[in-house]
Amino acid sequence: MKNFLIATNFIKDENFILTSKIENYIAMHGGSSHRITVGMNNLAEYSLNEKESYECIIALGGDGTILNVSRDLRDMNLPIVGVNLGTLGFLAEVEPEQIFSVLDRLMADDYEMEERINITGSVYKEGKSSPVLEDIALNDIVVSRAGFSRIIGLKIYVNGKVMDIYEADGVIISTPTGSTGYNLSAGGPIVCPKTNIMIVTPISPHSLTSKSIVFSSNDEIVVEVLKMRKAQEEEAIVSFDGQQGTQLAAGDRIVVRKSDTVTKMIKLFDVSFYEVLREKITNHL
Repeated sequence: MKNFLIATNFIKDENFILTSKIENYIAMHGGSSHRITVGMNNLAEYSLNEKESYECIIALGGDGTILNVSRDLRDMNLPIVGVNLGTLGFLAEVEPEQIFSVLDRLMADDYEMEERINITGSVYKEGKSSPVLEDIALNDIVVSRAGFSRIIGLKIYVNGKVMDIYEADGVIISTPTGSTGYNLSAGGPIVCPKTNIMIVTPISPHSLTSKSIVFSSNDEIVVEVLKMRKAQEEEAIVSFDGQQGTQLAAGDRIVVRKSDTVTKMIKLFDVSFYEVLREKITNHL
């Protein structure tokens, strides 16, 4: 590949120092690149050259940058390589000091491709049969308490059957990729990102028995918001990959399924997920 789209988190790469070095290196080796800024622009403001046939997105930042790029540029269906300018960086495989050798390999087509599943969530309000919102997540869909709610009530259905009722701060429906994100912080299991599963993890449940449960990606999970307080109309908020949330009231439902789309991630190093996990967690402690 020779034609790159560079998506830079302007907070992580101050003054675009690393970005400029990457652009110059690509140009010196016969390639081309185009820069967009992540962190202050939305999709409508991205300045993309429609005549260019981009082959890869180089995301400079942290895992949050990769999530933003994944959702904002999903329709381009381009593979992403992440350069870690953040902290843990489970999605960002490349460290800054490796970037030039990585560019050599990309331009020589010396890499592997991984496909990560996405999940889609459809939000139904006020008993309506058509969703008021549909969105896709690479990491997770989170239903959490709104405002000053102490706890919220959530009834969980799997394939039309009631699985459990949580009284909790919320619930996380996570992909394998998202298992090392909020799911991990909430005590959920870590799973290999190549698997085809979904994880349901309650957030601070008021129970001695509520645990994470792993489901097939072919299952349909429904979260129904229950009425907990008479004086409060909005009970909860649903968010996709940490984006701004949508208010939910009692009776509203979120239907979660495996998406037809996937996120393509470029893999460059012959290091297993478990080795990366051990290194990242150990270095973070």
